[in-house]
Amino acid sequence: MYTSSLTIAYLLLKSARPRQWVKNLSLFAALVFSGFLFYDPVDGPAYFLTVSLATLTFTLVTSAIYIANDITDRAADAQHPFKCKRPIASGALPTASAKLAVVVLLSAAGILTLYFSLFFKLLILLYILLQVAYSKKLKHMPILDVASIALGFLIRIYAGSVVVNLHMSVWFLLTVISASLFLAVGKRQSERTLLLGSSDATVGATRKILKRYSERLLDQYTAMFATATWVTYAIFTFQNEVVVPQSEFATLFQLLPKTLHTQKWLMISVPFVIFGVMRYLQLVYEKNQGESPERVLFNDKPLLITVFMFGLSVIFILYLLA
Repeated sequence: MYTSSLTIAYLLLKSARPRQWVKNLSLFAALVFSGFLFYDPVDGPAYFLTVSLATLTFTLVTSAIYIANDITDRAADAQHPFKCKRPIASGALPTASAKLAVVVLLSAAGILTLYFSLFFKLLILLYILLQVAYSKKLKHMPILDVASIALGFLIRIYAGSVVVNLHMSVWFLLTVISASLFLAVGKRQSERTLLLGSSDATVGATRKILKRYSERLLDQYTAMFATATWVTYAIFTFQNEVVVPQSEFATLFQLLPKTLHTQKWLMISVPFVIFGVMRYLQLVYEKNQGESPERVLFNDKPLLITVFMFGLSVIFILYLLA
């Protein structure tokens, strides 16, 4: 009995997609770029702790949704060349145990939301409704399927911002939308390539929407959103509000000519974004690895190093230099 329970726990964890949890780190985006990452207000907990709790809440919700989707899609996943190995699709994880896990995870998330404002609760509800709509209908509708993925990221960004009451730049939001659309289209591109050798019946059973996207159309979408991602981020960095220097580096900063006392500093991070976009495109078109963006991030060393250097440059500029 003990071994069986341990096995079920492992299969549930696998179904919850731990690799996908990295997407929930987007809740920290507004906090990081606002310059308040280490801010500790006198009348409440540190902003970092508040956003961390919000991220945990979203992680519980997204895990429950992944398991619920696997329950709903188990018949289609069983015909997929890779998804057939998932615990529920393969029959290794009992459906009853999976359903119980969904209830427990959503209940735990509901308890955590009691700590937050009504706006955060509404965003959680909106995200759940979006995922239900995506699973039932939107994922079979061209354009709306990738737009739904982008909206999911946007909800995360707003959720991380609303819990600490921070303002977000319009260009920052456009960057998030462009990047999420870019990843979503790249995912469709790789899925289509991986299933090219399958019959039309198999493609239709595993991912019906792929029959609605031609290779040429996906190429156009990919190019459009790849360009939009780095351009909107570049504009955001150029217009980022200047923070009055307060650190030990401030003296050196103030010795610079006034020409350099502008928003230009954050643009140092732009080359990392451009390289990241180019590297991801290379992985999608040459190695067909875009089906799982989070897997690409963890497995591709050049991309992982680029993301690390990007984060390091942002932290240095916003929290050490400024």
